[in-house]
Parts: sequence; C-alpha cells; structure tokens
Amino acid sequence: MAQRWTVDLNADAGESYGRWILGDPERLFGQVTSVNLACGSHAGDPRTIWDAVRTAKAAGNAIGAHPGFPDLMGFGRRDMELAPDELQALVIYQLGALAGFLRAEALSMRHVKAHGALYLRMARDRVVADAVASAVATFDADLPLMVLAGPGGAIMQAAAAGAGLRALREAFPDRAYLPDGTLAPRSLPGALIHDADEVAARAVAIVVHQEVPALGGGVARVEADTLCVHGDHPSAVANAESVRRALAAAGVDVRHA
Repeated sequence: MAQRWTVDLNADAGESYGRWILGDPERLFGQVTSVNLACGSHAGDPRTIWDAVRTAKAAGNAIGAHPGFPDLMGFGRRDMELAPDELQALVIYQLGALAGFLRAEALSMRHVKAHGALYLRMARDRVVADAVASAVATFDADLPLMVLAGPGGAIMQAAAAGAGLRALREAFPDRAYLPDGTLAPRSLPGALIHDADEVAARAVAIVVHQEVPALGGGVARVEADTLCVHGDHPSAVANAESVRRALAAAGVDVRHA
C-alpha cells in the first residue's frame, strides 16, 4: 500500500478593515482546512471578524486566532517594544475579541498563531515568546500554538512546551528558506515565491520529503504539521488551489492538525 501523509493547510485571513478589502475569503477558505483570523490589532474590524467567522463556518474550516502588534497602519509588520505583562494582556484581549464572535456562531477556537512582526519576534526573543505562550495558556491551555518549523522556530517551540501547549510546526511554501532551515528575510531577492506551480511543488517537498530547495542552492530541512498560504498574497487563491491539487496527487491527506 502506498504511503500517505497528513498535513493541515492554513491561511492568515480576516485582514480587511472598514472599506479596505483584502483577499477573497470565500474562494480561499474553500481550499484550506484552517484559518487564522485577525483580531482587530493589526487588521480586522468587528464586522470583518464576524463575516470571516461566518465564511469559515460555511467552509468547514477550523478557526484560530491571529493576534498581532497594535499596528493598523503598518499591518502588524513593524516591531514594537512591550513589557511582558502588557503583551500578555494584548494577546488575551485579542483572543477574547474573536471568541465573542465564535460564541455567537456556536463555534470554538481551535488554535492560535501570532501575526507578522510578533511572530518573527517570538522566533528570536524568548521573553516575547514566553509572554505570548503564557497568554494563550492562561486563556485556554488546550489551544495549540502555531510555531515556526525548523531550527528557526526553536525558541517558539521551547516557549510553547514551557507553557504546556501543543506546538503545531508551520512551514511556508510561498516563502524561501535559507540552507540552515530558517526563513529568508523578505528583503532578500527571491524571498517571496510568486509562481503557483512552484509554491505547490515546494509544499509537496516539505510534506513528503521534509525538505525544500534553499535560496542560493542546496536544500533546507523543514518538518511541518501545517502549511501556510498567505491570505494577503496577490495569488493567494491560485496558490491554495495549486497546493491542494498537488498534495492530493502526491497522496497527502489535508486536514486540520
């Protein structure tokens, strides 16, 4: 019998704000198994959050919170200095915002994934990683925390373990990796993968072979429980469709982790 693999396919979403519309959630949500919804700090106003929850419910997605720094103008991609207790309160506040709309739809939160600069800060700053993990554990110790797969996510993985949380290792087929298994900074040429077929091929390589071609040559080792398709990518829907087809053809079961 042919070997089969299992992986979750997630998307960061719910990131519109007011009259500013980002992405195509109805088409995107139909291709993924879980969604990480913005909670109002880096994006997402109350109506947007509720609409995203309803769209995800109709698509059968597992819904997670996507808290970030309070940076609407910078889309949460600018680093901020916050005291650990301030950061914990900020994360709990955002989880509570999403939880209210989930309750209104008789749904439960399934996981948490930090956004943008907060996610990357967690990967290099144990104090920040511990603050976020502690906030999640305080809110609901049964919630898994998505963390960066590979050696670049070691600090995040340790923080999740220290807080008693299950870690979901996340890889990015639409982002380049360096040979040491860390994400290539967005500032580097070639850091963003735009071709949907290439994104799909990289997704299959990560799941089936636990490796992906590295920027500059060679391969990077990446073991993942979930793959992310960025919802703000101009080709998000095409990427998700291509990835889903390629995973199915490779014998990969796609379902929430």
